[in-house]
Amino acid sequence: MDNYAALLRTALEQARLGRDEGGVPIGAVLAGPDGNVLGRGRNRRVQDDDPVMHAETAAFRAAGRRTGYSDTTMVTTLSPCWFCSGLVRQFGIGRLVIGEANTFSGGHEWLAEHGVHITVLADEDCIALMTEFTATRPELWFEDIGTSPA
Repeated sequence: MDNYAALLRTALEQARLGRDEGGVPIGAVLAGPDGNVLGRGRNRRVQDDDPVMHAETAAFRAAGRRTGYSDTTMVTTLSPCWFCSGLVRQFGIGRLVIGEANTFSGGHEWLAEHGVHITVLADEDCIALMTEFTATRPELWFEDIGTSPA
């Protein structure tokens, strides 16, 4: 499965829904080996008042149980934070496709060191979405990534 455009579009739809709901605009999709969407989700920390409801977590939960995840692909609009990188590593998700890593570069290099196949697309729509968000909602952004501005 090398064509990630449709999966990234689905993740972007989720990110935009999150933005429109007043949340952090990050979306994700967990796909099976044939490219079918197993689960989709968006960062819902604000909407659900739940600090661990990140996009990757929501997509993973929506996919339901499987006996293994090595043949799955996590597609996310932004490089995953350490929490979500841990999810990918913990459950052995074999491939991670990232819409953009310019705005934030999380744990994807660490995941690559541990055998996860990484693709960074540098998608202009993902970059524009996060650039606008970090400029207009810095307090929410810094809360989401668990740091405070210097």
